[in-house]
Amino acid sequence: MNDPRPACALTIAGSDSGGGAGIQADLRTFAAHGVHGLCAIAALTAQHTRGVTAVQVPPVAFLRAQLDACFDDFRIGAVKIGMLASVEVIACVAEALEAHRPPHVVLDPVMVATSGAKLLQDDALHALRTRLLPLASIVTPNIPEAELLLAHPVVGAARVESALAEFTDDLGARAVLLKGGHLPGDGPMLDRYWDGETVAMFGHDRLALEAHGTGCTLASAIAANLCLGMPMQQACAAATDYVHRALRMGYRPGRSALVVLDHFGAAPLRTA
Repeated sequence: MNDPRPACALTIAGSDSGGGAGIQADLRTFAAHGVHGLCAIAALTAQHTRGVTAVQVPPVAFLRAQLDACFDDFRIGAVKIGMLASVEVIACVAEALEAHRPPHVVLDPVMVATSGAKLLQDDALHALRTRLLPLASIVTPNIPEAELLLAHPVVGAARVESALAEFTDDLGARAVLLKGGHLPGDGPMLDRYWDGETVAMFGHDRLALEAHGTGCTLASAIAANLCLGMPMQQACAAATDYVHRALRMGYRPGRSALVVLDHFGAAPLRTA
C-alpha cells in the first residue's frame, strides 16, 4: 500500500538566534525546495553575525522526545544532522537513527562556527567518528573538518583524493562531498564527490565574500533533494548550484560584513 504522506526532511541541529545558520537555515532550505521540514533542536546558541556568545544544550531526554515525535507521525525521507555538541547528544541521535532507520542521513560535521567559536566538545570527536559516520548516507566536511575527522592534514591534490576514500573505506560513510572552499587557489572552487565507485567534481566561481550558514544550507539542500527522489550524486550537484545562487543573492542583515544566504531567492524552479 502506497503511503500518501509526503516525504519530509528532518534537521537535527542547533538553533541560531541570528537566523543565518543552523535550524533556521535548514528549515528555510527545505521550504525553498517545496519539502516539509521537521526539526529536533540539539543545541541553543546566542549568536549574531559577529560571533557566538553562549551555547546551551537541552536535556538529552528532551532531544529524544523530539526525535521520536517526528518519526512517530511523519514519513521522513531524509535526516540532516548539524551541530551536536557532546558525546551524550551524539549517542542519543545515533540510538534514534538505529531505532528508526531513515532512508537517508546527511551528516554535516559542524565543529567550529564561521566566527571561530568552538561548537564541539573535545571528547565528542571520537563519538562523531565511531557512532555517526557509519550511519551516514553522505558526510559533507570542509577541509578543516576533514582534517579533524581523519586526524591528518589534507593538503595537495593527492591528499585530497585519498581523503575521499578514507571517509568511505575507513570511517564507514557511504559517500562524501568534500567542500573545497578552504583550498588555496584562484580558479574555480571545486567540491569533490565520492561514493565508493564514482568520482565527480562540482565547480563554481569563487566569490569574494565571507558567508554564514553555507554548510548547513548545502547539507539541507542535499536532504531536500533526496526527499524529492533525486539520486545522491544528482542531489549533491543540485545542492551546490543552489548554495552558489543563494550566496550570489545574499545580503548583510547585521553590523558586520558577513553575508547571509538568500534561501528563497535562490529556490529552484518547480513544476506543478
